[in-house]
Amino acid sequence: MRLWRGGLALVAVSSMGMAQQPASDPAREAVTFFSAHADKHEYRIPMRDGAKMYVKVWAPKDGFTDKGPYPILITKTPYSCGDYGGTKEIPHVTANPALLRSGYILVCEDVRGRWASEGTWQEMTPSHDGKGIDESTDMSDTVDWLLKNVPNNNGRVGIMGISYGGFYTAASIVDSNPAIKAASPQAPIIDLWMGDDAYHGGAFMLSANHSFYAPFFRPQTTPMTKPEPPTFDFPTQDMYQYYLRMGTIANLDSPAGGTNAYFHDQVTHTAYGPYWQARDIGSHMHGVKAAVMNVGGWFDAEDLAGPVHVFHSIAKQSPEAAANTLVEGPWVHGGWARSDGSRLGDIAFGAKTGVFYREQIEAPFFEHYLKDKPWDGLPKAYVFETGSNVWRKYAAWPPQGAVAKTLYFQPGGGLAWSAPKEKVSSDSYVSDPAHPVPFTAYVTGADVPQRYMDDDQRFALTRGDVIAYETEPLTEDITIAGPVSPRLKIASTGTDSDFVVKLIDVFPEDYKTNEELPVNSKRSQAPEIFLQGYQMLVRGEPFRAKYRDSWTEPKALTPGKVATVNFTMQDVNHTFLKGHRIMVQVQSSWFPLVDRNPQTFMDISKAKPSDFVKATETVYHQSDAASGVEVLVLPQTR
Repeated sequence: MRLWRGGLALVAVSSMGMAQQPASDPAREAVTFFSAHADKHEYRIPMRDGAKMYVKVWAPKDGFTDKGPYPILITKTPYSCGDYGGTKEIPHVTANPALLRSGYILVCEDVRGRWASEGTWQEMTPSHDGKGIDESTDMSDTVDWLLKNVPNNNGRVGIMGISYGGFYTAASIVDSNPAIKAASPQAPIIDLWMGDDAYHGGAFMLSANHSFYAPFFRPQTTPMTKPEPPTFDFPTQDMYQYYLRMGTIANLDSPAGGTNAYFHDQVTHTAYGPYWQARDIGSHMHGVKAAVMNVGGWFDAEDLAGPVHVFHSIAKQSPEAAANTLVEGPWVHGGWARSDGSRLGDIAFGAKTGVFYREQIEAPFFEHYLKDKPWDGLPKAYVFETGSNVWRKYAAWPPQGAVAKTLYFQPGGGLAWSAPKEKVSSDSYVSDPAHPVPFTAYVTGADVPQRYMDDDQRFALTRGDVIAYETEPLTEDITIAGPVSPRLKIASTGTDSDFVVKLIDVFPEDYKTNEELPVNSKRSQAPEIFLQGYQMLVRGEPFRAKYRDSWTEPKALTPGKVATVNFTMQDVNHTFLKGHRIMVQVQSSWFPLVDRNPQTFMDISKAKPSDFVKATETVYHQSDAASGVEVLVLPQTR
């Protein structure tokens, strides 16, 4: 199973997930304890339209910190609650030891139309705003049945889920059942096209989607209780060559590419039309009554945008919610639930941030709202600041007092806070779709490597089709918090092109650290040598130029004509330390993370090999056409 779109909500506590943990891992021990002290029950709950949803319930017996009655804690999944009718009693809800030992009635529900639940499944079920059947009505019907039929409950319900489970959590609290007192959408998918799993900046996230749909996530005939054998396998571990040889999206969307109807929908709806707009749950976050804790990771390669999106949507549409908090840590997809959170790749964060989250944030949140445990509460935003490696508490997000400033590209590869004064100045490079820029130094294995999100970018500067702009060594710490917004003046000889912008923290050449590299590291150098000059990716995103004026009505570039390309990348909270440099890299491919742009204005899902052409890309940095990156800078006296 891929750890994607909700799989983590199960993997964190499944036998697969536990196999990846050390033998003395507290989560394993807590799961074993819970399984030995709870009874498992299976039910099929009728919905208001007659369809029956499968739920698995684990009811505490004895030995828990708290005595009953207990609150109900639910997760919903399209990936199977597992072991139907069997004897394994792994609670597919949470692996948080504090919650498992405290005492909860845990419930896993197969969503409508998947696995043992009846009905018809839809990708990102559209919300019907109380005028039809959707995830909110299904959850309300489930809650009412559980409260009536599961003994020893205290009448309170919490919901949590990661990735696709995060979507179901968010969708379930729209006009929510009043018994739902606490909800935590974690890395939720919210708007698949708008910077989420499917498209970023109008560019298709190729590797993550194809490696998810082709071998794993396929249409089902329900109810189903046994997995079907996979029908597709990658012929090589060299993903760069695999996708390059497959050539076009059309070839991947074929039997040779292991296609299915879900993948076809992803690649053929290339603009932000009605198909995608109907699936934006963020536009429907009204009637939220519960306390909500939105959780995400700054280095989440799958669902980076969702937590901030839901946080702002609830603030705007449901000010009556009992609470609405954003929690962001230095984590990969679901890392807060299953890892100690002390590092990603070569970058260490100075503490076990995952353990801190589970013990000091997640457990107290549910304990308070579902059991009335005393608690000081959470700030509006509780976020980890990378670079300086400290937790910050803010009364708003982005933080109050943050000032918008622009880092401008300068002639000769400079980067500064002042606009360039030159009347004529630019840089150019040739973008060749036959030789795209890789997104990491070694593209191996079907799954997108999580560490690419903060990995060293020095490999990219060995290419002639990547340009870079860099500050002088900083004389003081610079902290940025919030969205990162490229502001480009470009021209192309093509009629469409991508522009990938990467914000990078460049370590000093004399950088020293006492941190040891992880045991599985393949680096042969000592860390204090290897990290000298390290170019840590802080945030990177692509943008497809044909969407520069409209997400719904793409427009061709006029070859040779200067065009404005402005877009917004996902939020960060990062300190560039004194002595470091800030770098911005610009390129026109990021393969195979992102599909190749043929650099010909067209529907890329229908592109033929002959449509892919070289293009010369020009980035301007002159007085009447200044390019740069706008960021929100925090004062250092905080």
